Amino acid sequence: MQLSAAPYEERLTAPRSWWLISFLVGVSMALVLMPFGTLPMLGGLVGGTAAAAVVASAYGSLRIRVVGGFLIAGEAKIPVSALGEAEVLDAQEAAAWRTYKADTRAFLLLRAYIPTALRVEVTDPADPTPYLYLSTREPERLAEALKAARAAG
Repeated sequence: MQLSAAPYEERLTAPRSWWLISFLVGVSMALVLMPFGTLPMLGGLVGGTAAAAVVASAYGSLRIRVVGGFLIAGEAKIPVSALGEAEVLDAQEAAAWRTYKADTRAFLLLRAYIPTALRVEVTDPADPTPYLYLSTREPERLAEALKAARAAG
């Protein structure tokens, strides 16, 4: 069985400023190691920058995909047939659903540097999760992809 092309795929990459911060972490490590000589200082610059860059890259490596009748968000894989209506959340409403409106049973894929989100109801009666909260830069496109996948399935 061959899967059709993914109608939606997004990588929740870290913002560009985090890469500058990674370099500044390396500079900080170099300054800490400067009293020990030039070689340790250069090692601190390279090692600190590399370690911080690995952390930034790992944090921004999550993907959201709609493919083959499934919504794949991070490590979660949910059939679109188990999903209900999708609600596009602007920055203010997304902040509300991350805080005082949040349900502790919900699946939250949060990235603080992404202001918009999509809230999708879970209609499967066997699943205790009431909804999915997905941080996404393109919530309208994701909602349309979910609707198209439900219609196709």
